[in-house]
Amino acid sequence: MTKYRSTYQRISRRELYSPRSVAAITLAILAIAACLWLMIEIVLNLLGRPGLLATPAGMAGAVAGVSSAPPVFVGGLGLTGALIGLLLLVVAVTPGRRSRHLLETERAATIVDNEVIASALAREAARVAGLAPDNARVTVTPRSATVHLTPTSGTAIDQQAVLTAVREQIEAFGLLRSLHAKVVVVSMGRVGG
Repeated sequence: MTKYRSTYQRISRRELYSPRSVAAITLAILAIAACLWLMIEIVLNLLGRPGLLATPAGMAGAVAGVSSAPPVFVGGLGLTGALIGLLLLVVAVTPGRRSRHLLETERAATIVDNEVIASALAREAARVAGLAPDNARVTVTPRSATVHLTPTSGTAIDQQAVLTAVREQIEAFGLLRSLHAKVVVVSMGRVGG
């Protein structure tokens, strides 16, 4: 049983979290483009032709002349570089999260998409509020579900009853990580049904 549990945990993790392939590929393409540009500049300089953007001697002079630049400019460059490095470090270390949730089951890894949860919650909220299905919209994030209701003009919605029904529906799903429910009623109603 332990062997199957670890297999289900691996499958669940793979389905819930996405790799950072897009960020890594984008960064690699940018690095390759920068290296190609430098290579073209060097080749053009060796052939005695003008550079595309800057000559290698001009770039070296700009780097050497940074010490004579205003301290605010140098500090700004350093801070920008540090922030970009920190951002890249955070992207590299933290896993990407897919818009899915894991259901609590004994014998299988059951994954449900956020759109399925949102659709079910919208249907239940519209039913309890006495609204048309188009008047209920739900946003599901990894930790919360927000129900937006647009009432028909002139009718009142029992917000607490809808919130209770949404919470009961979330409990009925049996999600491994429960969602915090919130109901928002739009102040201006829709004409008609």
